[in-house]
Amino acid sequence: MKQFNITPIAKDLRPALLEKIDNLTKPKGSLGRLEELALKIGMIQHTLTPELRNPHNILFAADHGIIEEGVTVSPKEVTWQQLSHFSKGGAGINFLCDQNGFKLVLVDAGVDYDIPAGHGIIDRKIRRSTRNFLHERAMTADELDRCLQEGANTVYEVHAAGCNIVSFGEMGSGNTSSSSMWMHLFTGIPLADCIGAGAGLDNDGIRHKYDVLSRALAKFKSETPDAGNPEEIMTWFGGYELAMAVGGMLRAAELGMIVLVDGFIMTACALAASKLYPEMLDYCIFGHQGDESGHKLMLRHLNVRALLHLDLRLGEGSGAVCAYPIVMSAVNMINNMDSFSSVNVTKYF
Repeated sequence: MKQFNITPIAKDLRPALLEKIDNLTKPKGSLGRLEELALKIGMIQHTLTPELRNPHNILFAADHGIIEEGVTVSPKEVTWQQLSHFSKGGAGINFLCDQNGFKLVLVDAGVDYDIPAGHGIIDRKIRRSTRNFLHERAMTADELDRCLQEGANTVYEVHAAGCNIVSFGEMGSGNTSSSSMWMHLFTGIPLADCIGAGAGLDNDGIRHKYDVLSRALAKFKSETPDAGNPEEIMTWFGGYELAMAVGGMLRAAELGMIVLVDGFIMTACALAASKLYPEMLDYCIFGHQGDESGHKLMLRHLNVRALLHLDLRLGEGSGAVCAYPIVMSAVNMINNMDSFSSVNVTKYF
């Protein structure tokens, strides 16, 4: 499997960063989470004057074989239709990227449709949809490796264009089922607590989804000698777009970039990435806590707090991009506020 070289962030600059933050013209700790963010970003970039450059939101799209079991209200064709919509502008992620200065990068990771060239969509299709994981492994080990490589390549390209903060989004009918399986198997949280409404299932739909995923889980455990192996879990239940996001996150951490994590599905990808390389979490900022029922539990398992809680469940990277102005405020705070020593203000705490 593709290997990455991720260095844990150095802590040697932490005292100097804390001294700078604590001596800005404010009561110590009075800017709360902004101070925490400034410290984290300063350590990621190993500087007292961090900066955010050329933010990108990379959106991977693919279809899932499990959709054949009626686990979502979204028909399969919605994946390619929405991907095409994103390329033209006018979708949720388009206005958010425009508003916050993000470049949107669209990648076909495995859409079950031959998208014509000329739409600005990068063709990195592994296969037209994963297989149905109720009956067989969703992807092969070779396909997983290709996904990790393609995701890594995409991040390398945006980094080469000057990007140092990246968020990830997804589009793929049925991908909350894959994410729920990853969440359960990587955390041990009961499967029922990992399953939500996805694109809008009612209570009967959620019960049916639980039944399908429970049967898939039983088959996986009966046929997999090493059911705790991250590669086994990712290949059996993953989607191509999810695996590419994992590869993208790992490459971003390898390059020392800030990884701005979106909602339930992208948090499941960060969780999977951390099972391969735990140190990658040093580079992650979690943008928002979504409305999907398991998201709060997954964030708690990772021992992280999201910046926002807006009841979003759109995906596409929307929550991460929404959180970007807060990250920017933290950087502006440490760079633009005066210190007590530089102005005629008595230190009053």
